[in-house]
Amino acid sequence: MSEKRTVTELSRLGGRVYVYLKDDCTGESFLKATEAEGFTFGDGVKPTDRHYSRVMAVHADGTINYVGAMGMVAFGANADGMVRVDFSEYLKGSDDFFIEKL
Repeated sequence: MSEKRTVTELSRLGGRVYVYLKDDCTGESFLKATEAEGFTFGDGVKPTDRHYSRVMAVHADGTINYVGAMGMVAFGANADGMVRVDFSEYLKGSDDFFIEKL
């Protein structure tokens, strides 16, 4: 059995790490996991005190954030220096959790 994957590991992938949350279950799992690992929003608010967005960013400094309109454009264009992750696939333990094409 493989070890449980963490959001902290994602935050250390380098570059801008954008996490795709395909549905409510995945979004809620993301918020709970980030909070359990000590992540907060940049203003110190706990993840579960806010809602998730379809795409969120995780950072090595232990923060998460919404990506906004420009971030969504960058996500769709697979901008340079961006790591796109399908959180559902990541949690399942799939080796194919990086999003290469939309």
